[in-house]
Amino acid sequence: MKKLNRRLTGQDMPSALDRTDRALLTALQDNARLTVAELADKVALSTSPCWRRIKLLEESGYITGYQATLSAKSLGFGVTAFVSIMMDSHGKEAAQAFEQKLLEIPEIVSCHHVSGRYDFLLEVLAQDLESFGEFAREVLQRLPGVKEIYSSFSYKVVKERRVVPVPSRPP
Repeated sequence: MKKLNRRLTGQDMPSALDRTDRALLTALQDNARLTVAELADKVALSTSPCWRRIKLLEESGYITGYQATLSAKSLGFGVTAFVSIMMDSHGKEAAQAFEQKLLEIPEIVSCHHVSGRYDFLLEVLAQDLESFGEFAREVLQRLPGVKEIYSSFSYKVVKERRVVPVPSRPP
C-alpha cells in the first residue's frame, strides 16, 4: 500500500496520487453509482482497501461530493444565459453581500469571480427569453452592488459535462 503522511489533525492523507488513486477518481467521475466491489475490480484491489482509499480521497478533499446530472431541457429550462456583472464597488463587504445573495438563487447554476472588465460571470437557466428578461429585471438588477449587466445566450451545448482532468502523473 502507498505511503501515508500524518496531518496535524492525525488523519491520514495521501502523500501523492498514485496510479490506483487516479484510476479511482476517473472511474468515480465517470460513474459515481459504481459499487465499491465494481470499483475494486476496475482498479485491481479487494473491496476493503478500495473503500479505505475512497474514504481517504474524500477526507483529503480530492472528492468533494456526488451528484446526478440533470437535463435542464427536460426540466423546462430552454435558455442558458451567461451573464457578466460589473460591480459598482470592489470592497470586501460589497462582494460578500453579492455572493451571499447569489447562493439563494437556484436559477444561477454557477458563478465565477473573474478578471477583466466584469467582476462576475454567472450561468443562468430560464424557461425562455421572456422569463430570462423578467429574471434579469426583477432579480439580477436588484442584487446588491450591481452596476452593469451584460448577457450572452447559448445557441447549443457543445460540451456540457464538467469533467476535471485527472493528471496522468502525480502532481
